[in-house]
Amino acid sequence: MRDFPDVIAWSIPAFLLLIVLERVSYLLHRDDDEAGYGAADTATSLAMGLGSVFTDLLWKIPIAAAYALLYTLTPLRVAEVWWSWPLVLLAQDFCYYWSHRSHHVVRVLWASHVVHHSSQRFNLSTALRQPWTGLTSWVFYVPMILAGVHPAVVAFCGSVNLLYQFWIHTERIDRMPRWYEFVFNTPSHHRVHHASQGGYLDRNFGGILIVWDRLFGSFAPERDRCVYGLTKNIGTYNPVRVAFHEYASIARDLRAARTWRERAGHLFRGPGWQPTGSTATTPASDPAVDRLRVS
Repeated sequence: MRDFPDVIAWSIPAFLLLIVLERVSYLLHRDDDEAGYGAADTATSLAMGLGSVFTDLLWKIPIAAAYALLYTLTPLRVAEVWWSWPLVLLAQDFCYYWSHRSHHVVRVLWASHVVHHSSQRFNLSTALRQPWTGLTSWVFYVPMILAGVHPAVVAFCGSVNLLYQFWIHTERIDRMPRWYEFVFNTPSHHRVHHASQGGYLDRNFGGILIVWDRLFGSFAPERDRCVYGLTKNIGTYNPVRVAFHEYASIARDLRAARTWRERAGHLFRGPGWQPTGSTATTPASDPAVDRLRVS
């Protein structure tokens, strides 16, 4: 049971078709409060998605090696039977929540994840705007490996989680039924997650389920119109800059730091952290300068 299909690769044609259909729907009818599509923005999102396909192949090599080593060291094994799959998917979604939340409040992790939030539009193409530095999440799933879940099963569940999240990147769906909104992540919840205004910052981290946010105090319902992007947008459609701009900002702050404590703060504190009494070296055009930490 360890030869699992690459559900993301198989879904790419469907992704592209749905993007085209959503784009056509905007051409036929667009509300004034919807961000819609932009040619340059969509091209950047597609370029980031295409680039991530190739870079992920490179990152998978060391990650697979680390998982395989840990799996051989643990005596535990989770049986690959039908009733274990819902539990494994639940565990993967729980680990994803903490990975996602950490990528918003630890700057060196945010440097990778900021790519996904760099668009000022919110549509299905935004779902494909993925980072090229995908080596920052694997450690959050180590508990599953140590609990005896086969690495291939962890990877497959991660693909299912990512596949689910594609459809929630849209403004064309208002609300799902109330019971669904209470349990699952939806377009409404995810619009809040991509919004840049204060009350919405760093909320709704769930992948498939939104119940984790309700349990751990990071949930916010959609009330006001969402303004997408970063608190200070980067103003570029260059895929290379989009992929690495926050790493460059971190490097500038590290060079300007006066102590090792400040250097550690620039790496491991929140994205907007600056030493007391210092002047931020990160240019105003760069993102995440004043992102708020989860309260």
